[in-house]
Amino acid sequence: MDTLLRVQRFEPTVDRAPKTQEYSVPFRDGMTVLDAILYVKDYVDHSLAVRFSCRQASCGSCGMKINGVPRLACYTQVADVGGREVTVSPMDNFPIVRDLVTDLTGFFEKHKEVIPHVVRRDSAEMESPTSDYLMKPEDLERILQFTYCIKCGLCTSSCPTVATDSLYPGPQALAQAYRYTMDVRDEGGAERFKVLDSAHGVFRCHYAGSCSAVCPKGVDPALGIQLLKRHVMSAKPPRGPGEGARTSKP
Repeated sequence: MDTLLRVQRFEPTVDRAPKTQEYSVPFRDGMTVLDAILYVKDYVDHSLAVRFSCRQASCGSCGMKINGVPRLACYTQVADVGGREVTVSPMDNFPIVRDLVTDLTGFFEKHKEVIPHVVRRDSAEMESPTSDYLMKPEDLERILQFTYCIKCGLCTSSCPTVATDSLYPGPQALAQAYRYTMDVRDEGGAERFKVLDSAHGVFRCHYAGSCSAVCPKGVDPALGIQLLKRHVMSAKPPRGPGEGARTSKP
């Protein structure tokens, strides 16, 4: 049994509009959508452009729309999305580089805007540590699921607010803002709130929930955003300088 693979093809410097090209791919048990695409690239059409790396749902490189839903191609089984007919296209809300490859530059810039790392006032101690910053198990549990983000962009691709507001940070960045703001070792909440509590900030989220529905790692960005709204409404960062972090001296 062969699978009919429909691929959206588009070269922005040459084509006026995207077109769909069809390929017949021999089906086998356990075949992923990425396997089918690479069969085409290896044996049928070398010009097909696709981004991939780890092939085990860890790097997030192969994000695309599969039968209309943002998914990871390396994680999605052909048999689970139709079997006989599979349609792939690039993620929405990203510029197309070529075919299935999108430009994630803006996505990572918005990620950087929320300061996605632990910030401490004692920068000298961070650069040359003499002790450890400790975290209780319950403090880790509060943020653990948000640390699973692999930055695949699927949540951003599915977000209706991103589609209408180019300045909106997006669900990935906001969920990570919550992750670091709630980290008891962090003292950077005040800086992050300059981005979060703005006209294009966290309250632009209308809680469609589509970001959480497509997340391959169960991060639940929509939950992180709603919890972040609560802290922004409190009119102060949830963590002040030095709050929560305990230091272990050698």
